[in-house]
Amino acid sequence: MRRKRSDRNHVLYQLTIGQETYIGLTVAIGQAYLRSVKVRVQKHISRAKKESKDWAICEALRSDEAIQYEVLEVVRGRKAAHSRERELIEALSPSLNTF
Repeated sequence: MRRKRSDRNHVLYQLTIGQETYIGLTVAIGQAYLRSVKVRVQKHISRAKKESKDWAICEALRSDEAIQYEVLEVVRGRKAAHSRERELIEALSPSLNTF
């Protein structure tokens, strides 16, 4: 049995819906970092439409606001990426991230 890799590249991204923002993290698909984010955003949208979650990001995605996304950073390793995500959320205070 193969051991799970912990040294993958992870992409930290910012999703903007109207005036609200969300900081997220996804595993990189090869070197196509923006494509990785696009796939993750599509999953967010699909989930928002299919499920009736009352999470801030789902409610924002159900609105008619324009959706924009951008790559903030690429971080190697799962632990480092999650740590950096928490730092960015604390520093940027995105309105759609809820804990």
